[in-house]
Amino acid sequence: MIARGVRFDIIGLSYYPRWHGTLEDLQNNLEDLWKRYNKPLNVVEYSDYKREVHDIIFNLPKGMGKGACIWEPLNQRSGLFNRDGETTALISVYDDLNAKYLSASE
Repeated sequence: MIARGVRFDIIGLSYYPRWHGTLEDLQNNLEDLWKRYNKPLNVVEYSDYKREVHDIIFNLPKGMGKGACIWEPLNQRSGLFNRDGETTALISVYDDLNAKYLSASE
């Protein structure tokens, strides 16, 4: 993209352990992208390791980690809802993350 002159202001990537490796691999990849391109980063698609993914992205140097977007949060695979469409206790992780990362920046 850079060789073709494509301008971009943020880099987004997916993270699924089955295809992308460990949480350490995610952290190393994000740090490498930040060092190479000096652009803000976002995990734009993930499902597993909710707290850990946010901890990694929001702890990147110089505030370059901007956030994460869960993939299909309304489906059962996310673990946030049961078969009856009711929220599970796992949804509280987002209240914790909001308090930890977003409330601190206000």
